Amino acid sequence: MEHKKIAFIGAGNMVKAIVSGLITDGYPAELIRATAPSMTRRLPLEQNYGISTSDNNVESVNDADIVVLSVKPQMMQEVCAPLQNINWTGKLIISIAAGIQCSRLSEMLGGQENIVRVMPNIPSQIGLGMSGLFAPACVSQADKGFAADLMSAVGKVCWVEKENQINNIIAAAGSAPAYFFLFMEAMQAEAISQGLDKKTARLLVEQSALGAAAMVQSNPNTELSTLRENVTSKGGTTAEALRTFNQHQISDIVSKAMQAAVARAQAMEQQF
Repeated sequence: MEHKKIAFIGAGNMVKAIVSGLITDGYPAELIRATAPSMTRRLPLEQNYGISTSDNNVESVNDADIVVLSVKPQMMQEVCAPLQNINWTGKLIISIAAGIQCSRLSEMLGGQENIVRVMPNIPSQIGLGMSGLFAPACVSQADKGFAADLMSAVGKVCWVEKENQINNIIAAAGSAPAYFFLFMEAMQAEAISQGLDKKTARLLVEQSALGAAAMVQSNPNTELSTLRENVTSKGGTTAEALRTFNQHQISDIVSKAMQAAVARAQAMEQQF
């Protein structure tokens, strides 16, 4: 990965995750800066990773080659307004904000078009993230490569060809950890109701989920349906549990939930 000066605008959990991943991979701390109004946000980044921090966005952007915008969508207009007169020549912007299209972000930044949109998810905090990326045609392969390398520091990446597919990434990855947490939560609750203590119930659920995910990863050429079939003996307990899921139309529930996530993402694009 080429070493360039990176300015993170924002100092939240996702920035912390990316900075941690970069430093672990050997990226020079002196090339990384993060900005936030609050020293409470900035100080842990300085202490834990040795990077510099600031409350001056304009100064940080001026000095950077790569600008990573990691602020809430509703704050983006306010954050970008002072940056409109920046000389953006040679700089790449990476946006980690849901609901703001490249064209709208370009408007907020006074016409800058060298933008890559990224949609990461929360497991990035432990280096197991899944990030979807999109770049307009004007973005060079070198800049796209840097963006991919940056997010690879916290997990795996994939590219989409159309910007509206970022909304599909949100439904299939960005929001997805919460789906699994909800399912695991329900399993734990039922195990407790059947007489197991909370600690044991959680251990059973989390290890089973971890093992299932590891089996999927270890068998990349095996269809998910085949993996399911391999643990489903005809007339057995698993078959009966799956019959109950299907009776209550689990596939339809999942489909509608993911469609709802996409619809909400599309609605957010109209707000900003």
